[in-house]
Amino acid sequence: MLSIQHIRKRFDDVLALNDVSFDVANGQILGLIGQNGAGKSTTFHSILNFITYDGQITWQGHAFTAQDFNHIGYLPEERSLMTKLTIEQQIVYLARLKGQKARDIRPQIDDWLARFAVKGTRKSKIGSLSKGNQQKVQLICTLIHRPDLLILDEPFSGLDPVNADLLKQAILDAKQRGAAIIFSSHDMENVTELCDQLVMLRTGNVVLHGTLQDVRNQFGKTELFVTTDWSTDRLAALPGVASVTVRQPGQYRLHLTAADAGPAIFQELTQGHYIEEFSQQPPTLDEIFRLKVGEPHA
Repeated sequence: MLSIQHIRKRFDDVLALNDVSFDVANGQILGLIGQNGAGKSTTFHSILNFITYDGQITWQGHAFTAQDFNHIGYLPEERSLMTKLTIEQQIVYLARLKGQKARDIRPQIDDWLARFAVKGTRKSKIGSLSKGNQQKVQLICTLIHRPDLLILDEPFSGLDPVNADLLKQAILDAKQRGAAIIFSSHDMENVTELCDQLVMLRTGNVVLHGTLQDVRNQFGKTELFVTTDWSTDRLAALPGVASVTVRQPGQYRLHLTAADAGPAIFQELTQGHYIEEFSQQPPTLDEIFRLKVGEPHA
């Protein structure tokens, strides 16, 4: 388990992290979210010991050792590969930095290239690849040594939906074999789909922490999805309805002033008759993100 306790980091006059604490269990995925500058990369750099910090970070109950760092897979936000190397040379070079033997890594390369649908062979120069294929090679470099701790800084950035799905499956495979995984993303759909829990940072402070459902439930079931022949104006006039959004003709999303308005709206809409859709839910993670980001600074 990765445990981060009361981490604090200041850069001159900027408090980048302020008393940040959370755990990531083995076989668990944590999503780290927040605006640019919220402290996500600083958190990753603290875990990796790239920077000094106040507080405590432990792995499997002890401080990180040099051997432990060999079992970390790290994908930085700024991708960097050596363009004059071949794919094979690049992968083997980075694997050897993690204590791996070239003879163990080379036989795996073709399978990984096929798995990520890289358009190139092991003898292709990195510089000859498209940006997307270079990114996939860097992902292979991050994963090929089967890390026990996986740290991914904006891993989906620049990936099309097909390649994003390939990465998601690789992340889930790592989870299945027991790796602790933490990744940052500005795409709340990825966080919703993959994560067991999430942490939201705002100006270096933890403002949300828990499972996705627990976090959503904190905000109450104020989103109501209905299918009806009522007009938008008629729906908006219902007590407890703050706004109405048309999803499709006859399909609406009602934002409620309070969750307890739902039962009365249900009675008014149905009048004892069948209704095709009536689903009262908490706000989506995307909506919560916008809400928390828009709050005044403490």
